[in-house]
Amino acid sequence: MNIVRAEHGVAVEIAPGKLLPVRCIIGVGRNYAEHAKEQGADVPDRPMFFTKNPASAILSGDAIVIPRACQDREQVDYEGELAVVIGRAARDVPESIALDPSKGPVLGFCVANDVSARWWQKQGSGGQFYRGKSFDTFCPLGPRVTPAAEVRNVQSLRLTTRLNGEVVQSASTAEMIFSVAHIVAELSRGTTLLPGTVILTGTPSGVGMARNPQRFLREGDAVEVEIEGLGSIANRIKAE
Repeated sequence: MNIVRAEHGVAVEIAPGKLLPVRCIIGVGRNYAEHAKEQGADVPDRPMFFTKNPASAILSGDAIVIPRACQDREQVDYEGELAVVIGRAARDVPESIALDPSKGPVLGFCVANDVSARWWQKQGSGGQFYRGKSFDTFCPLGPRVTPAAEVRNVQSLRLTTRLNGEVVQSASTAEMIFSVAHIVAELSRGTTLLPGTVILTGTPSGVGMARNPQRFLREGDAVEVEIEGLGSIANRIKAE
């Protein structure tokens, strides 16, 4: 299923001429133990959720734009992630059927880059992630949505992020602390997940903020995120 540009953000072409707009983006924080450790944080015993503005979604090939609000310091970072696309409304989904193509709510999977402005994420918004995650262009998605029925085991996919051709993140989705099925089930407890919801399932270690020296995104950089069996997305960085 193709991902196409919408008036604000993107939409999934679920059938010829039928679009499902991305209406909600939910992220999972610290879902890889090594990423939690590189941040100096405890490995969580429950999933940590946050939201991104759905208008932040862009396509592979579009520019990631560093807004003027982020240009007083280097802070914009990459986060390669597996994304889950919800295709039917669901509430209180049992973990055992969460990924079942015929019974569960999951439409399919794609590749994502949870671009993050670290100062806004940590110091600029009272400890809430939304602001630092939601600037326009901060959520590349693509290259297409692979139907859930075509993904044999979503917990054994290799994820690789490259910055200017250099591998900066490399992990397997098997390393997730909380499985995709658990995340979907947990998010739906007492809460209706609507069609067009995209869940970003967390990033592995290797983010620019945690490197020594730190390496944030700069104008002219190229970021590519690839997930085995799902394809890759590539975006260049430019300043507003």
